[in-house]
Amino acid sequence: MARRETQDRAETRADDDQLIARVAAGDRSAFDALYERYASAVFGLALKVLREREAAEEAVQEVFWRVWKRAASFDRSRAFAPWLFGIAHNYCIDELRRRKVRPQVVYEDDEHPILSEIPGDADIGAEAVMAEQRGLVRAALDRLPPEQREALMLAYFSGLTQQEIATQLGNPLGTVKTRMRLGLQKLRTLLQGHQLVEE
Repeated sequence: MARRETQDRAETRADDDQLIARVAAGDRSAFDALYERYASAVFGLALKVLREREAAEEAVQEVFWRVWKRAASFDRSRAFAPWLFGIAHNYCIDELRRRKVRPQVVYEDDEHPILSEIPGDADIGAEAVMAEQRGLVRAALDRLPPEQREALMLAYFSGLTQQEIATQLGNPLGTVKTRMRLGLQKLRTLLQGHQLVEE
């Protein structure tokens, strides 16, 4: 059974590689095939992050539009699915950030529009520290092996369970658990000294 699953994953990856190469050449039918294969999974991820069906549906359209536009730059040494879910994850996180900075109140006095986007009770100093910490974590994540980084981002930024990650990436559950454990260990090492983890 395990051998059959491994063979199926290998065949799917090979098929994905052929399809994305055809998409890069402008083949619409290849794009449609990838959409048919992955749209529901992208929708599920987007719904978990954005928590709104309409926003998730818009995310699917935007993500696949980016796939169409960026197909020529796809690194053929990578698997297609993690690349696709990375695009989806980044879009959803950007969408959440965009919602947070959108002004909640429309002021009649539009003399200082930038100030209207900053909450009145905002602690600018604390937010600057948090922004710096996020930058450190992002830099540390970028130094992880791609497989470990992908698993951790799907877990902690997209809220997926280990089983859901295994299903989406087509990996055995044990492999996902190992990648997450090793990734967290390396993150801890990378972040020590920045006061983000206990020494």
